[in-house]
Amino acid sequence: MPHDGLDEEIKRRFWEGLDEIVCQVLPTEKLFIGGDFNGHIGSTVGGYSEVHGGFGFGERNGGGTSLLDFIKAFGLVIANFSFQKREENLVTFQNVVAKTQIDYLLLRRCERGLCKDYKVILGEILATQHSFLVMDLCIRLKMRKTST
Repeated sequence: MPHDGLDEEIKRRFWEGLDEIVCQVLPTEKLFIGGDFNGHIGSTVGGYSEVHGGFGFGERNGGGTSLLDFIKAFGLVIANFSFQKREENLVTFQNVVAKTQIDYLLLRRCERGLCKDYKVILGEILATQHSFLVMDLCIRLKMRKTST
């Protein structure tokens, strides 16, 4: 995700590229998107009740609104906003000045039941000041009948 302060053209190209990729995933295929989106979605639903589960952290900013619009347009949900957690299990980025939630796990709204839980792994640093975010999924494989 483009950082705050980058040129608007770079941000526009990012969203167009992500739109293109998501459009290529067939509706019959599972779609999971995870990443550091550098947008603050915040704790309030505020017009996004179909995509925001109500269990976020902090205040929304422009980047968060852009992400929510993308999620809404593609019929996705934020999996890690569907579970009530303590603050330390919501924060995915922390430094001496601030702590925020900018890492999200997205999936199709019709598949929200696949996500059974998520967790922020405290103390595991992938990159400077980020915590590792994981999602527990339950995907059932369909067995094909074989003729003998």
